[in-house]
Amino acid sequence: MPAIRTLTVSGDPYNLGHQHGEAYAKEIGALTEERMRLCATDDWARAGVHHHVIIELAERCMPYHHRFDEALCAELEGIADGAGVPMVELLIMNGFTDFVDVLHQHIVDDPGGCTAVLTGVGESPEGRGYLAQTWDMHTTATPYVMMLDVRPKIGPDVMVFTLNGCVGMIGMNKAGIAVGINNLYTSEGKKGVTWPFVVRKMLAQTDLDAAMEVLENADLAGAHNYLVMGPDGTGYNVEAVPSLRSVTPLENTIAHTNHCVEAALVSLERERSALAMESTVTRLDQARAFLGEHSKKIDVETLMELTRLKKGEGFSVCQTPVAGYDVESSGACVMSPGTGEMWALWGLPSENEYERFVPGGVETRG
Repeated sequence: MPAIRTLTVSGDPYNLGHQHGEAYAKEIGALTEERMRLCATDDWARAGVHHHVIIELAERCMPYHHRFDEALCAELEGIADGAGVPMVELLIMNGFTDFVDVLHQHIVDDPGGCTAVLTGVGESPEGRGYLAQTWDMHTTATPYVMMLDVRPKIGPDVMVFTLNGCVGMIGMNKAGIAVGINNLYTSEGKKGVTWPFVVRKMLAQTDLDAAMEVLENADLAGAHNYLVMGPDGTGYNVEAVPSLRSVTPLENTIAHTNHCVEAALVSLERERSALAMESTVTRLDQARAFLGEHSKKIDVETLMELTRLKKGEGFSVCQTPVAGYDVESSGACVMSPGTGEMWALWGLPSENEYERFVPGGVETRG
C-alpha cells in the first residue's frame, strides 16, 4: 500500500469543500455510488429498499445539519459541486453508518467496526495521554482513505483521517483537541445529524469542555462511541445514541470496540449477527489484555504495535476479511494531543508504515 494521500485545503467553508471535491472528483463519485448501493443490501441495511426512499430520508435529515452547523453544510456543498455529486447523496455517503441505523427496519448483518483506546498520562513514562484506533470498514472503502489538512479562515487548523468526499472521521486540531470513534448499532435511528458533522464541529472547538458540549447537544441520527481528549491528557469515552449519552472519564486506560458496555445503553442496541458480535467482543478482549500487559509503559510505538495486533486467521485488532464477514482494517492513527502530533497510515497496520502529521503544519509543542 502506498503512503497515505494528503490534501491541504484552505479558505472559507465552501472553498474548503470545493478544493476537496475537485481534487478527488472521480473517487468521490465512485464511493458515493458504492454506498448508495450498500444502503439497499442486507449486508448493511435493508435489501430492496428503493432509491427514492433513501434519498427522501436524506432530504429530511438535511435541515438538521443546517441547524447544527451552516459552515459544514457549505463545505459539503462545495465538495458536491467540486465533484459533480448531488449534495443529498454526498450526505448519505458521509453519514453512511448512521443511515444504516435509520434503515434498520429488520435485523441484518452489520459488518464494520473499529478498535479504539484512550490512555492516561499516568500510563506513559513521559506523562502523555494518547488516543489511538484502527478504522475498519467494508473492504471496498479502503482505496478512498486519505488525510485532510484543513486550514479554515475562522477556527483552528485541523488534521483529519477520512475518506474522499467525507468532511472527517477521526482527527485532532491545533488546540490539541482529539476525537476518535467506534460505530455502534441502535434501534433508535431517526432523522437527525450524522456523525462526521459531529466530529468536525467538535474539532472546531479550542477547549475540551466546548467539544463535549457539542456532542451533548447534537440531535443525533444514529449511534457512535466517541473518544475525546484534550492537550493535558484529560479524556472521555462517550457512548451516544439519539436519546442518551453515557460519559466515562478517563482514569488509566479505556478500550472500546463496537458494542455498548454501559448498562443503560445495552438495551437500546439492535440485534446483530453472531459473527459481528464475535468480532467486537474478541477485539475488545485483545485490546484490554494488551493495555494491561503494557501498563505504565505506553508510548506512540506501543500503540502502533496495538493497531498491528494480529492473532491467527480469525478476528483481531488488525482485521482482515474472514468468511461471511467482509471487513478489514482500512487504516489507523495514533494521536498525542499534548505534543500536537498525529501518526496515520493507509491500509492494514500490519503491512504499512505510519507517517507523522501536525495540524497546520507547525512545529510540535514539545
